[in-house]
Amino acid sequence: MERTRRDDVVEFYAEAAREPMERLCCASSYDDDAVAHIPREVLDISYGCGSPVLMAGLAAGQTLVDLGSGGGIDCFIAARVVGERGRVVGVDMTDDMLEKAARAAERVASNLGYDVVEFRKGFLEGVPVEDSAADVVTSNCVVNLAEDKRRVFAEIYRILKGRGRFCISDVVSEGDVPERMRSDRRLWGECISGALREDEFLSIAREAGFYGLEVLSRAPYREVEGVRFNSVTVSGFKSARSPECVYRGHRAIYLGPFSSVADDDGHTYEAGVPVEICTDTLARLTAPPYRAMFSITGPDRGPGDENEDPAACKPGECC
Repeated sequence: MERTRRDDVVEFYAEAAREPMERLCCASSYDDDAVAHIPREVLDISYGCGSPVLMAGLAAGQTLVDLGSGGGIDCFIAARVVGERGRVVGVDMTDDMLEKAARAAERVASNLGYDVVEFRKGFLEGVPVEDSAADVVTSNCVVNLAEDKRRVFAEIYRILKGRGRFCISDVVSEGDVPERMRSDRRLWGECISGALREDEFLSIAREAGFYGLEVLSRAPYREVEGVRFNSVTVSGFKSARSPECVYRGHRAIYLGPFSSVADDDGHTYEAGVPVEICTDTLARLTAPPYRAMFSITGPDRGPGDENEDPAACKPGECC
């Protein structure tokens, strides 16, 4: 059978699970308190380029799916945040990583006093999680290892609930990665050869249906053969459109500081100028990441309502 790039990546990270590789990918640092309940052997094989869980706005009782969970560090951090009423699912394709994560999960559960984490074997292009199951999807320096990035984002969209969000840390390039580098097994494992340009990363996420994309952090990673690579953390939200979007007299007023902005649906908002919006847009603009940028006027809205959550879109109307 012909060897595939996926085979190379699995073998690379199996080796990294058995014998820690210092500074593989970017050096990731976590607050000591965030990892105090996690065994040392998990920290030793935690290869990533950010801390997406800590930047994802995760809340108690929510469900998080972590793609490319490795030794489980981000799942275990999330377990502490979601609490005993939440749920955390880690997905990885490497048996050695899954075995270590499963063993560590018992100690983490003992330290926390509850068990909400499970690990499943699978691939980013075919995530073994049911539709609309997750409030949050995270991934830490793994999307670049997948060959079909469009399929990965389609899967993230599928498993997220309406208006759920992803928060992904990954390596991106400032220019095109030369073809000769894409055939280098080690550079693939080191999160270089499979990296997208940053604008490609954002474009693919937007094509998959995500909106409100934000680059939450960016830091230099490496320069290889004249191509610069950065570590970024990006967030985005899943669209959740109602069967019938209607106009009920609501208007959005962009508060600045730019003279005008445009959203992902092609609406343009000039600062201080009321723009009539439909119920779907109302629900978006009264929720993160837009909520603080707009004042909303219209039926059943009084002073201060523009700062409320998207209950502004009343049950049965558009949510």
